[in-house]
Amino acid sequence: MNKKDWQKISDAEWEAICDNCGKCCLMTLEDEDTGDIYHTNILCRYYDLEKRICTVYDKRCEMVPNCLKLTPDNVDKLPFMPKTCAYRKLFDTNYKEQPLKPIKDRVVRETEVTFAELEDHVVDWEDL
Repeated sequence: MNKKDWQKISDAEWEAICDNCGKCCLMTLEDEDTGDIYHTNILCRYYDLEKRICTVYDKRCEMVPNCLKLTPDNVDKLPFMPKTCAYRKLFDTNYKEQPLKPIKDRVVRETEVTFAELEDHVVDWEDL
């Protein structure tokens, strides 16, 4: 299926592609000078690790200003998307299948980290 075909599917079909891993709910940092993206192990306060869902999904873009709604038009243009993202797999010609590793025991809550500590939580996980 090409990119134009993906634009024709329903919202429900598009949403069903997601495996709810939560990796896109991890905070990323961007170097203002270079544009480099750094992944952290800091999880959004609204992601429920047990249920593997966003607890404010319908309002997520309002409640979290840097949360983006993924669409067939933007998913392949977002450099911070995890390597194992199911959406990325659809459009990334360099995608390599990787095992899906749970984040549950590797993260800290956004509410537990101060602004001064952000850089201390940069991670270099294979699956991000």
